[in-house]
Amino acid sequence: MKKLLFLVLSFFLLLPTTLAVEGNLLAPSARSAILIEASTGEVLYEFNSHEKLAPASMTKMMSLLLIMEALENGSIQYDTKVTASKNASDMGGSQILLEEGETMTVDDLLKGITIASGNDAVVAMAEAIGGSEANFVKMMNEKVKELGLKDTHFQNSHGLDTENHYSSAYDMAMIAKELVRHEKILEYSSIYETYLRSGTDRQTWLVNTNKLVRFKEGVDGLKTGYTGDSLYCLTATMKKEGMRVIAVVMGEPSSTTRNAEVSGMLDYAFAQYGLQKLLSKDSVVDTISLEKSKQERVSIVPKEDVSMLYKKMEKKITPTYEIHYHKLKSNIAVGDSVGTLTIKDGTKTLRKVELTVSVPVQKANMFHLFLRYMKNIITGNIHFQKKTN
Repeated sequence: MKKLLFLVLSFFLLLPTTLAVEGNLLAPSARSAILIEASTGEVLYEFNSHEKLAPASMTKMMSLLLIMEALENGSIQYDTKVTASKNASDMGGSQILLEEGETMTVDDLLKGITIASGNDAVVAMAEAIGGSEANFVKMMNEKVKELGLKDTHFQNSHGLDTENHYSSAYDMAMIAKELVRHEKILEYSSIYETYLRSGTDRQTWLVNTNKLVRFKEGVDGLKTGYTGDSLYCLTATMKKEGMRVIAVVMGEPSSTTRNAEVSGMLDYAFAQYGLQKLLSKDSVVDTISLEKSKQERVSIVPKEDVSMLYKKMEKKITPTYEIHYHKLKSNIAVGDSVGTLTIKDGTKTLRKVELTVSVPVQKANMFHLFLRYMKNIITGNIHFQKKTN
């Protein structure tokens, strides 16, 4: 069976890149699957990707996303100590064996969630951030709406089977896409083994449930899942040649099949596609004059890095750019949208990107405007015309 799967996959890797992979060919044993490029979100392959299914512990990706946002906004720190409640310590399934009243740092709890898929660890963090797991779950569903996901509803933070708790391969990929933007999480999800409570009589060995982290070079996450309803699930991410891809499978019959099919999906992505970087957040696309601001000349830059996916058997694009400005204020903060950059390949619009300023812009007072006026006179930038009769 494995040999047959390899031959089928090899055949499709050699197909001309103008042909799309149709049907459930890259993950034939999965109930649903999807493969995307992480920076653009472009779908490289999908099968049944919007079916609502039990996501098992892949649920924890949304919990991790909220945890990373809390860390980045400063509401918690990595060394913050969290006390486990009875609710957390009583969690079944995968655990790091938290005892009621035990304290553990956010750093260690993140290891427990990402490496060992600890249900007790994620509930402890949910309660620390949300005040209660129920409120944290409400936050999770609010994030679902914010991301515009249509096939997801959470009932808990961990993913154990319960009624009305579902997601889809597509939505899981979009959550993963958002999560890997917080690059710190990959430092945790890429650890294959480590210890908690080192040096104590309760030292706990953690081994990553995602075996691809160890056995496939470039894989550095992201989350496995298994329950009786979901069967074997996996969201994996891999970076190679400057491109990051995310593969999701749901409803696989075994962990071995799950890993093999995801590995094949990742190989397909890097065999067929590359990422062409066009602009970075530091690329100056224009310089404009603002008469009533302190800075006479202001550099305009993209709000995000801009890359385009291309098929390796086809030519890279030669883009052209069009800039359309909003009505500009005298005070502009870095990150404020000042206009839109339209990227084209011939007449085809490829992408639109918001533009901002490279440095903060402040409104000039009368003194600044007077000095500028005098400077322009001295340097000859202002000329007086004589009237003639």
